[in-house]
Amino acid sequence: MSNLDYFILIITAAMVAFIPRVIPLLYFSKRKIPVWFNEWMKYIPVALFTALIAKDVFVTSNYTYNAKNLIEIISTILVFLVAAKTKSMLVTVVVGLVAIMGLALIF
Repeated sequence: MSNLDYFILIITAAMVAFIPRVIPLLYFSKRKIPVWFNEWMKYIPVALFTALIAKDVFVTSNYTYNAKNLIEIISTILVFLVAAKTKSMLVTVVVGLVAIMGLALIF
């Protein structure tokens, strides 16, 4: 591939990533969004995050559990408790990293 091909590929990829974000923004910026919709949308990031975490922690490729899964489950519970108590993203991430590293050394 030539440099021009790479440039075209990068521009095309940028447009493909940009357009789905801009169209809803332009559409909804001119409309009044109902209150119930805004209230409902507050739960979407939590639901997506929960789905990603639950899949990563509880589902394995061969549906068996080992010490690695135990480390992830214990760390997830610890991080959940810290997040609920502190409501700080920084503290939660640091505790999660330290928990994974510490438990990996133990198990």
